[in-house]
Amino acid sequence: MKLLGRGVNVNSKNVHGRTALHYAVAFRNVEAVDVLLRRRAKLDLQDKHGLTAVHLAAWFGSLESLKLLVQAGADQSIENTEGLNMMHCAAMNNHTDIVAYIVDDLQMGELDKEDQYGNRLFAMAAAHGCVRMLQMLMEEPYNMATMEENEKSMCCSCNNLPLHLAAKNGQCEALQLLLDNFNIRNEVNQAGQTALYLAADGAHEDCVQALLEAQCDPNIFTLSRSSPLHPVCERGHFPIVKLLINSGAQMNAQNQQLHTPFHLAVKNCHIPVIHTLLEAGCDPNVKDHMGQTALQIAAEMGKVDVVEMILKAGVDLEIQDRQNKTALGVAARGNMVIIADMIIKAERYFRWNLHSESPLTFKLDHSPDTKPVRDIIWDLAYKHLKRNDWKKLAEFWEFTDDQVAAIEEQWTGPNSFQEHGNRMLLIWLHGIMIEGSSPAKGLYEALLSVGITKIAEKIRMEGTNSDTRKCTVS
Repeated sequence: MKLLGRGVNVNSKNVHGRTALHYAVAFRNVEAVDVLLRRRAKLDLQDKHGLTAVHLAAWFGSLESLKLLVQAGADQSIENTEGLNMMHCAAMNNHTDIVAYIVDDLQMGELDKEDQYGNRLFAMAAAHGCVRMLQMLMEEPYNMATMEENEKSMCCSCNNLPLHLAAKNGQCEALQLLLDNFNIRNEVNQAGQTALYLAADGAHEDCVQALLEAQCDPNIFTLSRSSPLHPVCERGHFPIVKLLINSGAQMNAQNQQLHTPFHLAVKNCHIPVIHTLLEAGCDPNVKDHMGQTALQIAAEMGKVDVVEMILKAGVDLEIQDRQNKTALGVAARGNMVIIADMIIKAERYFRWNLHSESPLTFKLDHSPDTKPVRDIIWDLAYKHLKRNDWKKLAEFWEFTDDQVAAIEEQWTGPNSFQEHGNRMLLIWLHGIMIEGSSPAKGLYEALLSVGITKIAEKIRMEGTNSDTRKCTVS
């Protein structure tokens, strides 16, 4: 205040275009506002956002400051760059006393008009969760409650109702008030989005719960054929996924790209969502616009944990994409060695109807129990088998041509047959261990049948004299 006596220009602006009056009003300093007005501060100067002191008084709920500005002759109808007047500013900040003053004392109910996005007071209050404001606007003598669409928005999701705005912004209390007082549930905006879709898309779990309890339909699709379950699976909002599934959401619905929610969960590696969808009985064999199942997508991406989950669900491993590739072919083409071997293990497991007493896995075996046998296999593959011996063994154990080709597609150097043989033997071992058979006996019989008698006899002798899991080849 001392500076005012030294001839300071009270209307000077800072880099944001704001004067001392802007700040005095924003900080609800009524005394400072009064002093500045007496020093003839300009009333209607706008900052870079088009806000005047009147806007700020309404925004921050300073009724006394607003009255001083009105008495001093401030423009009561002025709008900022977004078409907001002082009533809009009060409504979106839940200042019921300001709105009451504007309507009752100033008799300016006409300020309840659309901003540049087509939203009126009631819609703004809903979007910002201003429950007291919504209640007041629904009462006499205001009667400003309306469920009209906002039609001016330039975005693709215009034609939003207040219910849409509350759901989109996660304003659950306001949303519940609207559900209790208006018979609206499944109306859609211009993009075909319901309030439930918008709440799910924004990960607003409490709003989704409220809308589902109000009997909103979880199977209304947007113009892009997306259901509320699609965005939550894509983003991994696990609790909302469960809510929607429990309320009857269609798990196998396909969007414009023919992606199901399961495709999207797999693409983004959301393990809990993938597990929930599989447990709930989704169809993992649905093909997208590229003819790919979720397994083929996971194989192409090299996601071992995801592939494991899908394989254990017992999917169709013969499905081909648009390039005539099965999941095994996709993994082999992409040099996903671990995944290719996992798929072959799964193919053999389901082909022979094996049943595992231990927790089923198709991943690499690193267990201490099988290390002695794995050492034998490594020694056999890298030191004793000749170039085509592994293929003879594979044929004896009924590996398919596609499985052999998938193993052989990687490691094409002069000694690559050693790695191929080791991989094939480890895949065979996976089935033997699940079956509960003797690995030494199985190796002996197979080697003998393909004419590798010397090594077969050594394995037999070692197996006779000691634990079959501890026998050696060399």
